[in-house]
Amino acid sequence: MQEQCKHIVQVLLIEDDPMVQEVNRMFIERVNGYKVIGTAGNGQDGLRMIEELKPDLIFLDVFMPSFDGISTLQEIRARDLPVDVIVVTAAKETETLRAMMRNGAVDYIIKPFKLERVRRTLERYRDRYETLTDDDTVTQEQLDRILQMGDEIRTDSTVNDGSSLLEQSLGQSVIRDKNFIESSSPAELFIPTEELPKGLNPVTLKQVLAVMADKGGKLSAEETAEGVGIARVTARRYLEYLSKIGYVYLEVNYGGVGRPINRYALHSRPKRLK
Repeated sequence: MQEQCKHIVQVLLIEDDPMVQEVNRMFIERVNGYKVIGTAGNGQDGLRMIEELKPDLIFLDVFMPSFDGISTLQEIRARDLPVDVIVVTAAKETETLRAMMRNGAVDYIIKPFKLERVRRTLERYRDRYETLTDDDTVTQEQLDRILQMGDEIRTDSTVNDGSSLLEQSLGQSVIRDKNFIESSSPAELFIPTEELPKGLNPVTLKQVLAVMADKGGKLSAEETAEGVGIARVTARRYLEYLSKIGYVYLEVNYGGVGRPINRYALHSRPKRLK
């Protein structure tokens, strides 16, 4: 049973992809003391919703149409809006990182990320939030703990392996290959079985990943469809979903005559799924 939190941290997601919005929502609301109160598909809508909803925390993407994450964070600071920002993005450029940190991002999480990484960040932020909300003054010890965002990694003594961690965190079925789960590969799986986007099936998703792991290399939607035994358009939907949440990456092959071919590959080759 989860401990009751004194305060609920209200979160606004600013992310242009609906599938990624739902994945982020699921991760955030699995952590005690958090509630997602809204989603915005670009920075302009996000700024408007900050004014309307007055969230405590923003989960902010960088790459968005019309008004990107850097511009959004700069505008948040220019307006002196009382909200904290955690950047969650595929952007790895140090210039982008510096820009976000200069403008006051409290953390920077690079996609693809692990649930455990998000959980640690949110638990630390929640402790900081409660301290600054409940107390009129702080001691140096409290301040040192608040300002230390990422040096110490704590392991829950009740968690015996990667599989049990995922079961405890998600409360639903997960891939049970311990070696696969404990690997540092960005293809590590914690696949939701109840909160996938409409029309996607967890069993088929597992089959798609298994085909990609077995064959290695870069597969087209047609090759993936043949391996799984589904329609090409269906395979493409699963591949696009996996690309959006960071398990696979896309390469466009322009060689030869005719249309370019989209090929997808795992970020590193995981063990065979059982």
